[in-house]
Amino acid sequence: MRSVEAQACPAVSSIPVARGTTCAGCGTELASALLRCPACRRLVHADTLAQLAADAERHERAGQREDALARWRQALELLPADAAQVATIQQRIGVLGKAGRGEGASSRAPEFARRFGPALGVLLLVLWKAKFLLVFALTKAKFLVLGLTKTGTLLSMLAAAGVYWTLWGWKFALGIVVSIYVHEMGHVASLRHYGIKASAPMFIPGIGAIIRLHQHPATAREDARVGLAGPIWGLGAALAAYGIYLTTHAPIWGAIARFGAWVNLFNLLPFWQLDGGRGFRALTRRQRWLAVGALGTIWLATSEPLLVLLALAGVANAFSHAPDEPDTGALGMYVGLALVLALLSRIAVPVTAS
Repeated sequence: MRSVEAQACPAVSSIPVARGTTCAGCGTELASALLRCPACRRLVHADTLAQLAADAERHERAGQREDALARWRQALELLPADAAQVATIQQRIGVLGKAGRGEGASSRAPEFARRFGPALGVLLLVLWKAKFLLVFALTKAKFLVLGLTKTGTLLSMLAAAGVYWTLWGWKFALGIVVSIYVHEMGHVASLRHYGIKASAPMFIPGIGAIIRLHQHPATAREDARVGLAGPIWGLGAALAAYGIYLTTHAPIWGAIARFGAWVNLFNLLPFWQLDGGRGFRALTRRQRWLAVGALGTIWLATSEPLLVLLALAGVANAFSHAPDEPDTGALGMYVGLALVLALLSRIAVPVTAS
């Protein structure tokens, strides 16, 4: 399961992008894909960029953060990579992203780290925030329902449910498809938060669901939060199923909770475009080794075999390129998710659950 949506992103007004055949500055003929005139170095879309910047600043002043982010990201698409404006716009995107709800963990993490040590501190931070999961899920019920208004998402979801039905029965199939859907909508919510355009979730039986990004996160920190948002919401779905299991003692709910937790734990694999890989890319080498140590400790405590695979992938990842600035929030989310999901994946479910 990879990243997220189209329908939940803020609407972006259609701003015409000039694709003239000559440069407005010097008259040189231009290929349609050029972003800068090779003769006079003038930006091909200078007028459109100025309009986007003005619109973005207007939305910022009005407190419309998501709309402002959408304009700044659209402007990045019209700039060559070496343009001086790129760094400035990326900085604005970073500031706007941190201004929203997604960066609260980073601000409080240092206090926990000072009191309990880096590894224990970030874990306690995540567990402390876990009490908000139920309230958070209830407030997002409308958002989850609106996500089903996309025809492609709904039809592919029903098709996947039909395939799983033939394998495991309709109750388990429906529970798994809903769990995957909640996971994907977690990505959707995070992408919307950062003003990133993407396709709607499309279900693929045997794989889960995929989302194609039309824009990309500006920083590794943003990418980590978009990636880890899926397992966070997926954890909420697993906890909800587990809560129903404890209340009703119906084995099917325990099976749904356990399988959902295992799928989300698998997505924490720090590899390629999986959610864990995106989370790991924001970590320094030291933090990656801390994560590997935490995975090993959790494996000793839970005996969940999948953690061995995650730890081995983490070791390989620890030697790859890493940022210099630590991301304590991403480390805390990753370790906390691994711990709780591993515990849920070890739920003892009666065989009659199938």
